[in-house]
Amino acid sequence: MRSAEVTRHTAETRIRARLDLDGTGVASLASGVPFLDHMLDQIARHGLVDLEIEATGDLHIDAHHTVEDVGITLGQALAKSIGDKRGVRRYGHAYVPLDEALSRVVVDFSGRPGLSWHVQFTRAMIGQFDVDLAREFFQGLVNHAQITVHIDNLRGDNAHHQCETIFKAFGRALRMAVEPDPRAGNAIPSTKGSL
Repeated sequence: MRSAEVTRHTAETRIRARLDLDGTGVASLASGVPFLDHMLDQIARHGLVDLEIEATGDLHIDAHHTVEDVGITLGQALAKSIGDKRGVRRYGHAYVPLDEALSRVVVDFSGRPGLSWHVQFTRAMIGQFDVDLAREFFQGLVNHAQITVHIDNLRGDNAHHQCETIFKAFGRALRMAVEPDPRAGNAIPSTKGSL
């Protein structure tokens, strides 16, 4: 089973994340940040991963710590569930449109954290959600999953659509990268022999 459960407890947040890479897209989400739950649901549905998130955080201050720590915890669960990466495709990419918006996400299970973020949201808030937190989420995720992710919002007028295409495209790219490669057998997809 390519699955993992991780808990993270700090003075600011308490997070539990469970991830199954071979799921069907089922999500149970209770981060305390409704828009984040909506975005996490996109990762699960489009990535065909099963995802559970339970979080409590210092939302009386703002959502920053909760969103970042959910990204960190999900990144740790992703790293544990993928293991040594034997037999996976390693790379994944996706273009996803939503009406006028279009985003591209490229993922590499490189063993090296890196986020290349090229997103200019058309407004600062989506409801009560500060759009800066989308980057904080992905930064925490890539740092702790030890993956490289390039995120480009190519166009969009509606910030909700921009953000949703990013999360959907990440789910699709993740799905491609972690799926077994039947031609690779049990090999690690690197000339180094490890990732």
